[in-house]
Amino acid sequence: MNFQAVYPVISHLLGKAAADHAGEQFLSDVLKTDTPESFSTHPYLYDLARIEEACYSIRTSSLPLPQKIEARIINPTLQLIEVQWSNLPVLIKGQSVLPEKVNGFVLVWQTPGEEAVQVVQASNHDLLALKIVSEQIDSRQAAEEGNVTVGTIDDILYLAAQIGIILAPKSSIVRSDDFPRGEINNPAFFTASTFTLQWHITQTCDLHCRHCYDRSSRTELELGEGIRILDELYDFCRKHNVYTQITFTGGNPLLYPHFNELYKEAADRGFLTAILGNPMSRHRIEEILAIQKPEFYQVSLEGLREHNDYIRGAGHFDRTIDFLALLHELDIYAMVMLTLTKSNFDQVLKLAEQLRGQVDLFTFNRLAMVGEGSALASVEPESYRDFLISFVHAAKDNPCIGYKDNLINILRYTEKEPCFGGCAGYGCGAAFNFVALLPDGEVHACRKFPSYIGNLADNSLHDIYYSDLAKQYRRGSELCSTCTIRPVCGGCMAVGYGFGLDIFKELDPYCFMDSSTTGKG
Repeated sequence: MNFQAVYPVISHLLGKAAADHAGEQFLSDVLKTDTPESFSTHPYLYDLARIEEACYSIRTSSLPLPQKIEARIINPTLQLIEVQWSNLPVLIKGQSVLPEKVNGFVLVWQTPGEEAVQVVQASNHDLLALKIVSEQIDSRQAAEEGNVTVGTIDDILYLAAQIGIILAPKSSIVRSDDFPRGEINNPAFFTASTFTLQWHITQTCDLHCRHCYDRSSRTELELGEGIRILDELYDFCRKHNVYTQITFTGGNPLLYPHFNELYKEAADRGFLTAILGNPMSRHRIEEILAIQKPEFYQVSLEGLREHNDYIRGAGHFDRTIDFLALLHELDIYAMVMLTLTKSNFDQVLKLAEQLRGQVDLFTFNRLAMVGEGSALASVEPESYRDFLISFVHAAKDNPCIGYKDNLINILRYTEKEPCFGGCAGYGCGAAFNFVALLPDGEVHACRKFPSYIGNLADNSLHDIYYSDLAKQYRRGSELCSTCTIRPVCGGCMAVGYGFGLDIFKELDPYCFMDSSTTGKG
C-alpha cells in the first residue's frame, strides 16, 4: 500500500514518522487498538485516518450509478463517518487548524460527473435529509413530526440534492419526443425545472386600462378552495420533480380579501412566489415581505407619462415611478412590462432610457387584440422587424432592457448568435411550463387570450395538463413545426388569435423568418 497516496494529510502531519507505517494494513485498524508513540501528539489521527481511507476508496473505485432515478436516493458513494473531533474536513483541505474534541459526523462522497471527492462536517439538516430519504418519509409527515412547514423540509432535501449527498429524479416536464428540434441542441430548452401557475385570484382592480383583455365578472374562490388548489399544485410538481412558482396576479391580486393568507400558504409549501400587480402602499408590501420576499414584483407602464396615463389613468405614471423606488429600497426585484401598440412603439426606447437605474428589468409584450384591447391598433407587422433591431441594439447599452418576445430569436439566429429562451424560457411555454388559473377555477394555456383547457372544479391539474386541448396548445402552429428555431420560438398565439387567425395552422402574423425554415409559402 502506498501510504502517502492513501494518507496525504497524515503523511504531511507526521513527516518522517509516516515512513514507519508504509506497507502496513489500513492505519485505522492499527489506531483502533493502539496508538504508536510517534502519533501521541495527534490524538485525532484515528478519525482522520478513516476519512482519508474513505476518500481513497471513493477515488479508486467506480460504483455504478442508476441509469434512471425514480425517487430520491442516497448517493451510492456516500460514506457517513462518526467522529469525536471537529475541523477534520478543514484539515483534509490542507488548511492549518487545531481539531477540537466534539462528537459529530463527517460526510465523504463524490458528486456524479465530478472527479473531486467532497468532505464536509455533517449538519443537522444533512443528517435529516439522509434520514428522510433512507426511511422514505413523506415530506408532509416529516413536517408534521418536526412542527415545521413542508417547504422547510423540501428546502432541506433540495440543498442535500444540490451538494450531491442525495440524488433526485430529473424533471418530467419535458417536450415530447416528436416536438421539433430544428437546429436547437441545448437540452435546457426541452426540459423545465420549474412549473409556474399564473394565478389570477381576482378580477377586482383599481385601474381600468384601455387594453384590458378581460373585464368579465368571475366568482372568486373561497380561501379553503384556494388552499386545496395549492395542495394539488404541490402534488403535481412533486410528481413531476420540478420546483413550483406561483405568480399572483389579477385584476390586482392584493385586492383579493384573503391574499395574505393564501400567499403564506404558498410560501409554507416552499413555492417560489411572484406578483404581477399595481403600485401599492409601503405597509402592504411590508406585510408581504414579512411572509416571504417575492422573486419579483412586476408593474406596467405603457409609454411616457401622457400616453401611459391615457391608457391606465391619470397619475398612474408618477405613482409607478415612486413605487419602483420603494421596491428598490426594500430590495425587491422590480420589473416593468409594456404592452406594445401602434401608438406607443416609438416611446419604448425613450421609456427604457428613463427607467435606466430605476428598474431591474424592462421588456414588452405585443398587444393581443382581445377584450378591450381589440379597440386598439397593433403595430404594423411590416415595421416590426426594424423595431426589434432597434430594441436589441439599445439593449446592448441599457442593462435594464430584457428580451422576452420569441421573434427576437429570429434576429439572433440570422446573426449566428446564441438563441435565448424566448417568452417563457422554452419559446412559447403555453400549457408546457406554465398555465393560467382564473378566479373561478378555469385553467387556460395562456391568459392573454381565451385558451381554455379545463376547470379545477371538475378535473385534476394532472388530467388538465395531459388533456388533448393542452397538448394542442403545446404543439402550437403546424407551420412552426418545420422551423429551425421552434424550441425557442413558436411566435405568439395570443397575437395571432387577436388577428383572427387559426393559431394551430397559421403563423404569428409578425413572423419574418425565412420561408424555407417555416413552411410558409
